[in-house]
Amino acid sequence: MKKFLMITLALGLALPAQADIHVPPGSKYDSTRKFGRAISNILYGVIEIPEQIVRKTEADGRKAGWSHGAVDGTRRAFRRMGYGLLELVTFYCPTHHGTFKQPYTRCGADDRMEMNPRDGLSEFPPELGFESYFSHSRSQQF
Repeated sequence: MKKFLMITLALGLALPAQADIHVPPGSKYDSTRKFGRAISNILYGVIEIPEQIVRKTEADGRKAGWSHGAVDGTRRAFRRMGYGLLELVTFYCPTHHGTFKQPYTRCGADDRMEMNPRDGLSEFPPELGFESYFSHSRSQQF
């Protein structure tokens, strides 16, 4: 009985230790995410134009926003749609360094809209209007 109790105790402590295997960093990137990213970039890539107009207006003024922002937004929209078409054709195979990650550089510390508008595209197109990343608030203010 003592031997059975020790084996049960040893197995009881050893089995949960096997569940502590970490997920590899690139596991959230798979073919379905690449397919969704392709569709999103194709359909919503044109949102880069008003987004860049607003960003350039806030940074440099209205004239720069409506001239440089419109041109830069158009360039980024065509670039995003081109990447979307490329990813749509190749969504089933890992093309970027043997992974399903995006082939363009993602700027910023996280997946939100914190990005350098000159150097890279975020993984998904920007959102227009009020951007909220939280589904609730702790207090109501009137």
